Amino acid sequence: MAVRREVLGAEHVDRANAGKDEFTTDFQDLITQYAWGTIWTRPGLPRTMRSAITLTALIAHGHLEEFAMHVRAALRNGLDRDEIKEIVLQSAIYCGVPSANSAFKVAQGVFREIDAAA
Repeated sequence: MAVRREVLGAEHVDRANAGKDEFTTDFQDLITQYAWGTIWTRPGLPRTMRSAITLTALIAHGHLEEFAMHVRAALRNGLDRDEIKEIVLQSAIYCGVPSANSAFKVAQGVFREIDAAA
């Protein structure tokens, strides 16, 4: 849970936990245990690399809501906006231009929200 909070932010994790019910509790527990407790804590890759891989996978599969969340996480993990731009550009070649186009729009919106809150 500590890594999940560090990467996604306490506000997001608190919101996810507040939304748990009898139907979703097992899924939230699975995510916390395996994604955040097993994969994100492995020593083999730095968090910046894990973020880059995650962003690319989300672009490839069209999971744009999750992509927005992980753009914020990537910034928290130490990637900057230029690096995120390069990840999306690289993804345009391997995941498709329409997918990258959508990802650019989502990232741009995330950056605007962050700038407006600052």
